[in-house]
Amino acid sequence: MTSTAAADVPAPPDTFNFAQHLLAANAGRADKAAFIDDLGPLSYGQVGERVRRLATGLRALGLRREERVLLLMQDTNDWPVSFLGAMYAGLVPVAVNTLLTADDYAYMLEHSRAQAVLVSGALLPALTSALIKSDHEVGKVIVSRPVAPLHPAEVEFETFLAAHAPMAKAAATSPDDPGFWLYSSGSTGRPKGTVHSHANPYWTGELYGKGVLGLTEADVCFSAAKLFFAYGLGNALTFPMSVGATTILMAERPTPDATFKRWRGEVGGVKPTVFYGAPTGFAGMLASPNLPQRAEVAMRLVSSAGEALPAELGERFKAHFGVDIVDGIGSTEMLHIFLSNRPERVRYGTTGWPVPGYEIALRGDDGGPVPDGEPGDLYIQGPSAAMMYWGNRVKTRETFQGGWTKSGDKYIRNADGSYTYGGRSDDMLKVSGIYVSPFEVEATLVQHPAVLEAAVIGVPDAEGLTKTKAFVVLKAGASATDAELKAFVKDKLAPYKYPRQIEFVADLPKTATGKIQRFKLREQETGPK
Repeated sequence: MTSTAAADVPAPPDTFNFAQHLLAANAGRADKAAFIDDLGPLSYGQVGERVRRLATGLRALGLRREERVLLLMQDTNDWPVSFLGAMYAGLVPVAVNTLLTADDYAYMLEHSRAQAVLVSGALLPALTSALIKSDHEVGKVIVSRPVAPLHPAEVEFETFLAAHAPMAKAAATSPDDPGFWLYSSGSTGRPKGTVHSHANPYWTGELYGKGVLGLTEADVCFSAAKLFFAYGLGNALTFPMSVGATTILMAERPTPDATFKRWRGEVGGVKPTVFYGAPTGFAGMLASPNLPQRAEVAMRLVSSAGEALPAELGERFKAHFGVDIVDGIGSTEMLHIFLSNRPERVRYGTTGWPVPGYEIALRGDDGGPVPDGEPGDLYIQGPSAAMMYWGNRVKTRETFQGGWTKSGDKYIRNADGSYTYGGRSDDMLKVSGIYVSPFEVEATLVQHPAVLEAAVIGVPDAEGLTKTKAFVVLKAGASATDAELKAFVKDKLAPYKYPRQIEFVADLPKTATGKIQRFKLREQETGPK
């Protein structure tokens, strides 16, 4: 077990509403831009007024404390107003992925029993289909930036705000009251409704946003990860608002060119000083012919999460921009990052050291501790752990074990106290009785100059023994052979780790967060489990 000294951060008071906490912290910045989207800036003063107006309006619909409000919105200035407005009123926003299907939304409506929906106009057709499929009735649909005429049960966001006076006083919630839900992006089965308290985002902002990243009100933040993800929520709302910084929001997909436009200050007239991305995105950007030069950007800090960062990517990014990528691991269940490199201490190829305020333990198959250098299941203890999975007692007990949260990841602790990612627990392979990390093989393959991305799984051979197979995406215009890549891996890793089979593919299956879905590759090879 690795224990970290508890950070010197005061606990929230007995009456604590996270939305009110953020508004009060920025009361002296009324004229400063809090958010900038494609249509322009929204000041901290405007955020405060609009949050309070929305809170009044939601309660006027008859919604009561702790009832849920589905939040299906693109990243615009209306998203933080909607999220915080619901929390200010003592309601529980349920922020959902904008890339899902009507069937998914129908499930989430029924599972959360949401009493109202806040939706972007571009996503209204998907919601409408979901409402038709679902047996659950929703009282009111509030539409941000509609793109078509609305029906009687729908109301335009601006009209709804204008019809209500600002709420004078926030709901007197406690730190342990349910504050919001996020649905986990499970690799199989239905997503799990992860319930977080009002205190949890406070802790992530204090311990990671301030304590590790060192954000200040002078920063301009921009996150490729969207607000509905736990990672994006901290990056683009919790952290910047906790220090009075400005956030650039982007509704469109974070393609390299869309990202570069914001880096260059072409949207909103400001350049981000802090960028939050993920390894898949960094790989695509570094491979782009339109990659900006160092002099064109203003980034002082770059963060990565979502999947482990290959050392080669971090080193190439640093060589080009002169800025390290600070890699860390977080989860929906822990809300944000709990194990991380530091801006002043980056060791590429590792996920860094425990974030102060969190404890890390690696356990073997017998539940006991594992020695340094050997893989173990990662457990975390810290103040931002979720309360439960809603309506799923079995999964809750599997994941939240006393004060510890089981991450589902395999890690190795190094002699210097840093941790190296070994893959998901169900992705680890045993080849000839020895654990092989798919990530280690993938990280080696992408060092080859022709390889853009790689995914490694285990497949049974003729004798039923597990062997490694790699799926490889080559860079545009590049070429490589099966034998060449096998030899490349053999030269860098222990011989038993090289992939026995290599299949060249155009792309890899991924979640909305950009994580490679190895289970789909396994199903392709062996069929569903």
